[in-house]
Amino acid sequence: MLDIRVVRDNLDNVIGKLNTRGGDYSYLKETVLKDDKRRELIKEVELLKNTRNVKSKEIGELAKAKKPIEKEREEVKEITERIKVLDEQIEKLEAEINKDLANTPNIPLGDVPIGLDENDNKELYKWGIPRSFDFRVRNHVEIGEKLGILNFERATKIAGPRFVIDIGLGAKLERSIIQFMMDLHSEDHGYTEIIPPYIVNSDSMFATGQFPKFKEDAFNVGDPNLGWYLNPTAEVPTINMYRDEILNGNDLTISYVAFTTAFRSEAGSAGKDTRGIMRQHQFNKVELIKFTKPEDSFKEHEKMLKDAERVLQLLQLPYRVIVLSTGDMGFSMAKTYDIEVWIPSERRYREIASISNAMDYQARRGNIRFKRDKDSKTEYVHTLNGSGLAVGRTMIAIIENYQKEDGTIEVPTALVPYMLQTVIK
Repeated sequence: MLDIRVVRDNLDNVIGKLNTRGGDYSYLKETVLKDDKRRELIKEVELLKNTRNVKSKEIGELAKAKKPIEKEREEVKEITERIKVLDEQIEKLEAEINKDLANTPNIPLGDVPIGLDENDNKELYKWGIPRSFDFRVRNHVEIGEKLGILNFERATKIAGPRFVIDIGLGAKLERSIIQFMMDLHSEDHGYTEIIPPYIVNSDSMFATGQFPKFKEDAFNVGDPNLGWYLNPTAEVPTINMYRDEILNGNDLTISYVAFTTAFRSEAGSAGKDTRGIMRQHQFNKVELIKFTKPEDSFKEHEKMLKDAERVLQLLQLPYRVIVLSTGDMGFSMAKTYDIEVWIPSERRYREIASISNAMDYQARRGNIRFKRDKDSKTEYVHTLNGSGLAVGRTMIAIIENYQKEDGTIEVPTALVPYMLQTVIK
């Protein structure tokens, strides 16, 4: 959530930057007027409370002197009633202001390319050279079904479209990818691994920015009164570990690598990637999460990008890194890098990871703060998150990039210790 003071003090600049995200945020002018009115009412309440204190003291002195106090008591009663009315007005204004800010995205950083959508993203660099095949390239669906390691038909019978069953060496491949990623990030990159709950509450969804804007994308489960939702990404449960807490500044930066199964309704994606495992309702994901001091978040963002890239480098999968335009960034993010892996059957790069810096946006929503020492004031942490990587899309890339003419799949060298074999057949 944005700081209303930042919005108020830089109103035109804030609106201008937010409008590059493809919306019209001029309503913030009205939000600032509400805040001005709220501040005026607070001042009036403070004056009235001071007056009431003086009157109450007078009543005490008059009572001691055995003098009449009915007039002063009536004045105090009227002041108290006035304060109650003003408090209700303040509460209403605060609710309206918070609603406006809850539906306002993060402000893009100055070096983010301005654009309307993915067509305005900027490529930064490429790594690796896409393989040249001397036979017909098959997609992961054809290869997986022929080898019997992916079954979409039975998954559809069990649940519906956009699900898959990993079978035999397909299940072993996915499990191996997860273990490889978790080992790499925890042992080589210094992240602490966690497996958080797969069910989160509405407060958690609000803190990270999924609610209220994207509530229709979430899967509601159990008793509606409980406000339980299936985890859409490990970012949600992991960041909410510290909601409403004050952290010790000496403990920052805190780095986690989280494994979860994620669930998304994919609202608005009808017709997109309907075949295969590119876009599913349920998918496994390894996520990188950091809590940093404000001055450290930019360097930690760059480090997180390199940590995610290392996965693809060790798997010898060609990729490119792009920086997202203002119109293509996630709601809560100030800057996002995407890593896109080469998919031979499509002859193009496809997203496999987003590495994002939310700065203090999520921390404000979740009230996550820190103190540099016992005498310092509290400050909001910066939160960062990134895929490390999306497991299903990593499977696609491996199956397609390592396919052989006879329909089998060569196992990447980095996964051989986990798979305990060199070929999937």
